[in-house]
Amino acid sequence: MNRRVGIVAVSPEGAALCYRQIFRHASRLLDPDEHPVVCLHNLPLAGYVRAVRAGDWETVGSRLRESADVLASCGVEVCFTPDNAVQHGVHLAAATSPIPWLNMTELVAKALEADTRQTVGVIGTSVVTKGSAYQTHLGMLGIKVVAPSDEDAAALDELIYGELTFGRVTPEARRSILAMIDRFAGRGCDAVILGCSEAPLVVTSDESTLPLYDASDILAECAVRWVLETPPAEGGPQSEA
Repeated sequence: MNRRVGIVAVSPEGAALCYRQIFRHASRLLDPDEHPVVCLHNLPLAGYVRAVRAGDWETVGSRLRESADVLASCGVEVCFTPDNAVQHGVHLAAATSPIPWLNMTELVAKALEADTRQTVGVIGTSVVTKGSAYQTHLGMLGIKVVAPSDEDAAALDELIYGELTFGRVTPEARRSILAMIDRFAGRGCDAVILGCSEAPLVVTSDESTLPLYDASDILAECAVRWVLETPPAEGGPQSEA
C-alpha cells in the first residue's frame, strides 16, 4: 500500500497549490508507483479568518485538530497545513493529535540555516509578518527577520484577503509584490520568505531580485521526503499490506 499523507486545508487556493507541489516533488524523488496517497480535509475558511483576527488560537487549534481527526480516520500517517496564518495553532492541534504534524515554520528555518541566510524579509499577512511564527524559529538560529513597512503590510493584507485567497491575480498585484521584494533588498535582506501559500500565484524566483523561499513548497518537499525516509508505524497501513 502507498503511504498516506494529509493536507489540512485552510485557504482553498493555498491547499490546491500545495497538492500540486507534493506531486512535483514526488515525480523527482519517488518512483511513480511509490507516490503517496494524498487526502485533504477542510473546514470553511471564514471561520479560520475570524478566529485568527480575534487572536483566538484555541479555536484555530481545535479546527485544525478536527481535520487531523478526519484524516487519521482515512488512514493518513502524517499531516500538515500549508497555511502560514494559522501556524500558531499547529502546536495546539499537534499536542493531542492522533497523527504527527509536520511544522512548516521549523522546516523553513532549517532551509534558511542550511543556505546560511542572515537577514530575510517575509511576504504574508500581518499576522505572519508582524507576529512570531517565523521570528521565533529564525531568531534562535541567529537569522534576522525583517517585516514589511506598515504601508506594505496593509497592502499585503488587502491583496491576500481580498484577491489571492479567491484565486484572483492581477498585473498590479504582481508589480506590487515585486516592488516590496526590491524594498527588502534595499533594507539588507539576502532572501525573502513567501509566507503566504497563495504567493506563487503572483511571483516566481525568475522575476525576483532576491532568492525566494516558498514555505508551502518547502513543506511539500519535506512531506515527500517523509514518505521516502520514515518507516511505517508498527501496525499501520503499510505494515498490514
